[in-house]
Amino acid sequence: MNNNMTRRSFLKKTVGTILTLMGAGVGGRYYVHDIEPKWIEFNEIMIQHPLIPKGFNGMKIVQFSDTHLGFQFQLKDLQAVLSKIQTFSPDVVFFTGDLMDEPNKYPHHSEIIPLLQNIQAPLGKFSIYGNHDHGGYGSKIYDQIMGLSGFTLLKNRHAAISLLNGDKIYVAGIDDAMLGSPNINKALLGVPEQAYTILLSHAPDLADFAKDYPVQYQMSGHSHAGQIQIPFAGALVTPPFGKKYIEGMYELENLTLYVNRGLGTTRLPYRFLARPEITLYELQSNEK
Repeated sequence: MNNNMTRRSFLKKTVGTILTLMGAGVGGRYYVHDIEPKWIEFNEIMIQHPLIPKGFNGMKIVQFSDTHLGFQFQLKDLQAVLSKIQTFSPDVVFFTGDLMDEPNKYPHHSEIIPLLQNIQAPLGKFSIYGNHDHGGYGSKIYDQIMGLSGFTLLKNRHAAISLLNGDKIYVAGIDDAMLGSPNINKALLGVPEQAYTILLSHAPDLADFAKDYPVQYQMSGHSHAGQIQIPFAGALVTPPFGKKYIEGMYELENLTLYVNRGLGTTRLPYRFLARPEITLYELQSNEK
């Protein structure tokens, strides 16, 4: 490859080649640029575990991730997504990182806040850092936006989700793997033994470490399912720490991992066989 060819131009040429080979032409480019990136899939998942207290039966969690505001996904798209999330009447909302594509260059920080404030989740709204939230000196910007929006930012720490009857589960969040300093030990310090615990990690591949801790479920984003998938071959490009676990559900010993495909795009404004996603979870105790 020519040394002057950037990674982006290489990817664009690759995508163009793929579409040509598929005989897609202009129609194919329209689909991957204008149709699939806006064609959100809502995946519903039942989480069952004996450590979930019965008081949490039917509790609803919504996870959204990787909006990358300012690249292809814009404020009007965020507003539409959040309005849709509210129709599910979630008890808890998780945002698993990468709010803006380039935080220090994004011109509408203050306009994000009222949109995120409008999310109503009586048992809490929680967020973690993604690599783009740290990138471009964006850490403080992201921290301020999420704080003013009513989200609890979990950076190597945890929080209890409590019911009036005293039942509790725990949510722990770790820092981003690429540009942060994730520390699962620190995040779980003080979580009672035999407590049901959900780990939020932007990077899905950290599940290989999380499985050795007292964590029952991990929710991640980051990979975008590769954004572009080649039939019978899989994802075209995946990021560091998102190469092994690309999308969907995985069982790792005592840990269940779910990788959300995210809502936005980065580097290339295309999606193909990797629809954007919002994940809807419902908790159920199967305690005997």
